[in-house]
Amino acid sequence: MNKNSNTSRNAFTLAEVLITITVIGVVAALTIPSLVNNYQNKAWSTASTIFQRKLGEALKVMNSQGTLAGYSSTEDFVNELSKHIKINKICKKDKLTDCFADKVYWSNSNEIEMTNVKKAKHMGHENWSSETIGIQFADGTTGIIAYNPECTQDPYRTDVITVSKTGIGTDCLAILYDTTGFKEPNTFGKDMRGLNVDTLNGNCAIELSDGTCLTAPFIPKPLTREECAALPAELGVTSCMATRDDDYWAGAVKECYDRGTSLATSTELVKLRGDLYPNGQQNPRNNELAMSLGFVSSPEASFWLWNNSLYSEGLANYYIYRADSAGPYCQYRWSGNVQAVCIGE
Repeated sequence: MNKNSNTSRNAFTLAEVLITITVIGVVAALTIPSLVNNYQNKAWSTASTIFQRKLGEALKVMNSQGTLAGYSSTEDFVNELSKHIKINKICKKDKLTDCFADKVYWSNSNEIEMTNVKKAKHMGHENWSSETIGIQFADGTTGIIAYNPECTQDPYRTDVITVSKTGIGTDCLAILYDTTGFKEPNTFGKDMRGLNVDTLNGNCAIELSDGTCLTAPFIPKPLTREECAALPAELGVTSCMATRDDDYWAGAVKECYDRGTSLATSTELVKLRGDLYPNGQQNPRNNELAMSLGFVSSPEASFWLWNNSLYSEGLANYYIYRADSAGPYCQYRWSGNVQAVCIGE
């Protein structure tokens, strides 16, 4: 009888067991996500190191063979590169997302539309005249690459291409790559890494003949009177509508500001009109280029575009009717059928 009593006193009660399980669960909830995150980051870093080593060795061979420099386009360079590292698919600038994710999260969670990253300058290389190419490597890595036409090559030097734990040393290319292919999170610094990618800018959906970049056209979200009044002074919105809460023009100004750029001026829009309709007014008018850029959905449609200036009586826009005169034509700020384009980079 005494023996049984001692055993009973030494056992855990149900309450004690439940408390212990709860504590373990709390500790697990706090530590497991961190452990998983650390493991994932290590896996991404390891995969990146392996990929860069393979790419670096391919570039070294090209340098030793004298086939690293001298190409007029990124596509020509990639065709030669494919002889030294297996590439399953090559996508030209108008089909980049066939080889790469359509959206990338850059610094500060800035979302970049990869269809707009068409030239080396969109990867931070203003002096490179080349366009970008999409790539799918045999190991599943995907990439966007731009070639430097002034690439350094010297078969007699071993330091032209260097490969180390910190990456590849070369001035011949810029590449943004994802060792997980199309899988998320598609975030730079995580599954996505870069070589010579100084910046990533997806604001150039439309490049004018003079080199000016514009974003893709969009219908802005309207602002209320209070939202309009709260806009930063540097935007130049000196007046807001007194009785309405559907200010589309102010919405266009804000959206461009939020993208880190500004609403197109009449100067850019005149250039755009000239590029869309280089032969002036046509009969029948040709809207194919405007359709391909997202301005209209049918050959017969007309369209308006906001510009960044206010006209008389608080009206603001720049009107383009296919190949008609330059305008500008006034439109009420509550017009919800007017598109906008921002000045890109």
